[in-house]
Amino acid sequence: MRLFPTTRIPRDLPSSYARPRAVLAVSAFAAIFSLHRAVSAFAAVSILLRGVFAFAAVFALPHADPVFAQAASESGWFNTDRTQALVLGIILTGAILLYVVLASAGRPLFIRKIAGLDTVEEAVGRATEMGKPILYVPGLNDMDEVQTIASMNLLGHLATIIAGYDSRLHVPVRKSLVMSVARETVQQSYLSAGRPDAYQEDDIHYVSDAQFAYAAAVDGIIVREKPAACFYLGGFYAESLILAETGNSIGAIQIAGTARPPQLPFFVAACDYTLIGEELFAASAYLSKEPRMLGSLKGQDAGKGIAIVFILVGSALATLESITGSETVREVSEIVLWLFR
Repeated sequence: MRLFPTTRIPRDLPSSYARPRAVLAVSAFAAIFSLHRAVSAFAAVSILLRGVFAFAAVFALPHADPVFAQAASESGWFNTDRTQALVLGIILTGAILLYVVLASAGRPLFIRKIAGLDTVEEAVGRATEMGKPILYVPGLNDMDEVQTIASMNLLGHLATIIAGYDSRLHVPVRKSLVMSVARETVQQSYLSAGRPDAYQEDDIHYVSDAQFAYAAAVDGIIVREKPAACFYLGGFYAESLILAETGNSIGAIQIAGTARPPQLPFFVAACDYTLIGEELFAASAYLSKEPRMLGSLKGQDAGKGIAIVFILVGSALATLESITGSETVREVSEIVLWLFR
């Protein structure tokens, strides 16, 4: 007995005739999928229903759209040319899940020290003692840039520390969306620190979309307010040295970080500490010690370690093959190189 209709739509019909049926099948699946909320007390039944209807949607969709069915019949469901990507994905996913489980179980995971992040609390404490504000520059990119997202995570951790020390945080931004996200992030940090009354929305403000107008405005803030600590974390361009040199001229502790290699030499020369490349993205896990973030970080490092081992083994096998001309060595070398084809 078949659970689903097997009637085929003639392939010479226009695809627009079949589209409504495909949309109807997906919409019906979405509607039925949401029914599990009504039986939340019966968790097992809910999971079973979701699994059944998920499989139903997957197998019913080809019958609803002949174009989809023809593509599936001609090319198959599995692209064997990309098997190595599946193997590498399974290895990397397994490593991440393993470390997440270990971190959640309380297993200590080693992460090398990042000097710039270890001095964050010291910089905030110095600013508090001197009675001066702390400047945070989240870069020039919008929220669609991963460096800005990482910068917002760091801003949240920094704002929590600042709220505990009762210092003032000043965040000039270049993009309006970044301003909105920064305000929400800082407000939540002050709330979690038990100091919602200390949050000042106007301290996080929009300056200008123009690159050097923004740089000039930030330089003016540095010269006028003379912050005790300056943080430059995010995506930066030609203005990086201008900002860092101005902060250095007033004697502020400066911590910078970016994933743009051309700007790293300027930050290294003018700042006290610099987060280089991936250190910017690892900083959230380093500061929060949250098990899932730590496990993900360690799992990615394990994946890089596995890749390095395969590269070294492949290079050694290729060298050995060229020297000995052994057929066995060539076959093993092809297996190793197949993974990274």
